[in-house]
Amino acid sequence: MSNSDVVLATLFAYKIILLGIGFWSSRRISNTTDFFLGGRQLGAFTAGLSYAASTSSAWVLLGFSGFVYSIGLSAVWMVPGIWAGYAVVWLYFGPRLHLESQQHRQLTLTDFLLQDSQGDSTRNTTAAVAALLILLCFVFYIAAQFDAAGKALAEHFALSFTQAILVGASIVIVYSLFGGFWAVSITDTVQAIVMLVVSISVPAATVMAAGGFDALWQTLETTMGPDYLSISGGHSPLIFAGFVIGVMGMSLGALGQPHLISRLMAIKNNQERIRGFGIVITWGVVVFVGMILLGLAGRALTPELASGETLFYQAAASYLPPIVAGVVVAATLSAVMSTVDSILISAAGAVANDMGVNRRFPTAQLATSRLVMGAIAVLAIGLTLNLPDTIFNRVLFAWSALGAAFGPIILWRVRGHQVSARAALAAMLAGFATTVLFYTLGTMPASSNLLSQAAHLPGDPFERVVPWLPALLALVFMSRTSPQD
Repeated sequence: MSNSDVVLATLFAYKIILLGIGFWSSRRISNTTDFFLGGRQLGAFTAGLSYAASTSSAWVLLGFSGFVYSIGLSAVWMVPGIWAGYAVVWLYFGPRLHLESQQHRQLTLTDFLLQDSQGDSTRNTTAAVAALLILLCFVFYIAAQFDAAGKALAEHFALSFTQAILVGASIVIVYSLFGGFWAVSITDTVQAIVMLVVSISVPAATVMAAGGFDALWQTLETTMGPDYLSISGGHSPLIFAGFVIGVMGMSLGALGQPHLISRLMAIKNNQERIRGFGIVITWGVVVFVGMILLGLAGRALTPELASGETLFYQAAASYLPPIVAGVVVAATLSAVMSTVDSILISAAGAVANDMGVNRRFPTAQLATSRLVMGAIAVLAIGLTLNLPDTIFNRVLFAWSALGAAFGPIILWRVRGHQVSARAALAAMLAGFATTVLFYTLGTMPASSNLLSQAAHLPGDPFERVVPWLPALLALVFMSRTSPQD
């Protein structure tokens, strides 16, 4: 059997498994609570690994390894912030999120954000705005995943990019529509296991091909400039401080992601939550360390790649035995494509629940939720085919924008403060608009304008960290003046 046959057979088997999970899970779906939160019955293993796969998808295997490949050792500053984000969500936010979700039968993150504004005339407007922000960011996020998998599928098979997107996306849509949150969580668990295995095997093979750690380091010292192996990246102290704040500030994004927060709302109890955190952090250490090693070893072996985001697949094909490489590539392709399932179901929940679509069809809420999900998937496919961008940039924008829009409100409520609908609306818009401002400036040529120069600082600190400040200020100011508070 040739290598291409192995890839095709593995890919086919993986897709059949995903569809089987979807059809099996459909028997556990009888209402919208089952569809959006799995009946609030997730255990530690499923909740932890599905969270891990959802928070660290294509951008870790492809984008983060490529980031390390491109800029060198200074990329590791991103990792402590990501691990800190895991801890804050599971250990600090988790108890309040889980308790309120159970007590008030909350289905979505927006329900949690607006719990204090029941009966407020502004609540429905605020919920609709929150849903629109989620929809806008998530179609970009889904498009990034489709783009990553579509390019790889087209590269390995006799498919055009469009055909690859349509074939891969259809599988994800089918099992997500049938099985809802149950199917999404179980398939994400499978994906997390796949990512764990390849994050050990591919870097190990690549480091061995480079001659081991000592030879790898010596090669990089010889072929790359000193800045590449410098923990500061060769930046001046002030620029370096901004870089570290920016890359570590990625952890702030995790604090406002609806598809991640849903795991804390769906988990069975607090004991399972604590166990789940242990699973998440262990997984995160293995995967991120593996991708750091892959990025460095890949640079030593193939320093002239046109795009660092292709490193993972090239390393698997070059340094693993052909049959093993075929299995790794196929499994990773499937995992990358199907990671969008959690995002799809959260986006569907935002539109169906938070925008009030389901309230208009009280006797057909489950069917309506599925139709909404299908429509969002079609929108994301259209974006993928018409608005190309790098995986890293597209995902990081969506991640930062949602984090700044919702993270400050979650933090404020977890700390025991009440949040009115008006305060929540102001904070959402302030955080989101500031992120968009700096993202837009960062994509334009730098000018003599100080704001433009700030947007081009290495690490993007102004895009990832600064937007939290106006959002928190809005909460502080309006909490003091709102009659609801």
